[in-house]
Parts: sequence; structure tokens; C-alpha cells
Amino acid sequence: MKTATVVGILLVVLGLAALGYQRFSYTTKEKVLDVGPIEATKETTRTVPLPPVVGAIALIGGVGLIASGARGRSTGL
Repeated sequence: MKTATVVGILLVVLGLAALGYQRFSYTTKEKVLDVGPIEATKETTRTVPLPPVVGAIALIGGVGLIASGARGRSTGL
């Protein structure tokens, strides 16, 4: 497979995931207190919204890369 085709497939998968979920969350740990052997941490969960436009652009770009990769292969390039 060509690199463009592989990247196109990844973009299509990521675009569909972005359209389906429209956000992702991650957790960070912060050290709140550190006194000798005593340590207190705080976990914070943050959510990042993904606009549907981002998923649509990734999906369209992925389909375009797959199509260009298939077109280049059929001409013998």
C-alpha cells in the first residue's frame, strides 16, 4: 500500500470517530501537598470538545487521499 492510502484510511477512521464522539477526555494528576513522607494528589478530568467540522474535514481528506492513491496505482505510477 502507498503511504497516501494508509494516511487516507487513518483519516477516515479518525473522522468517523470525531463525528461519532464529538469530544475526548483525559485525566491529569497534580501534586497538591508534599510534606515529608505524606503526599496528596488530585486527579482532574478534562473534556475537549471536537466540532463536527473537524470530523468532516478529516473524512473528506481521507477519502480524497484514498481516491488519489487508487488513481495513481491504476495508471502504473
